[in-house]
Amino acid sequence: MTTIFKTRVNLDAPVREELVKLLNMTLATAQDLRTQVKQAHWNIKGPQFVARHELFDDIADHAATWSDDLAERAVTLGGYATGTVRLSAEISRIPEYDLKAVDGAAHVRALADQLGRFAALLREVIGTTQKLDDPSTEDLVISILREAEKDMWFLEAHLQG
Repeated sequence: MTTIFKTRVNLDAPVREELVKLLNMTLATAQDLRTQVKQAHWNIKGPQFVARHELFDDIADHAATWSDDLAERAVTLGGYATGTVRLSAEISRIPEYDLKAVDGAAHVRALADQLGRFAALLREVIGTTQKLDDPSTEDLVISILREAEKDMWFLEAHLQG
């Protein structure tokens, strides 16, 4: 059962409850993604180390901001944000990070794959928010998708050419 508090947000309680569940799952996935990016950031080796190390830190910062925005939206809707590491691990929609990745290219591939999965999830969430007629949550998730896909482009550029 999702905790729902009274609010003046003009959405019915059952709709808000469904949105909060959706936001908490997306929050968990963003939190998981952030820690996976940090895993790569800490362990990268090889050519272009500094550029990739700094890029990974930027992406981790973005994921932290996404997490905060998702959690705050859930609470705005009268929900209770559930973003601890343990809770996130239980409901994240991306698989575990490739712990065999060591060299820069392997980390870049692994992170591009995870961002691709996260972006696909965001598209699903956008579809659900449209069906639930919540343009505010939809707009938030669209903005996260836009930035996630840009981050994915930055990673993919390291693998092309």
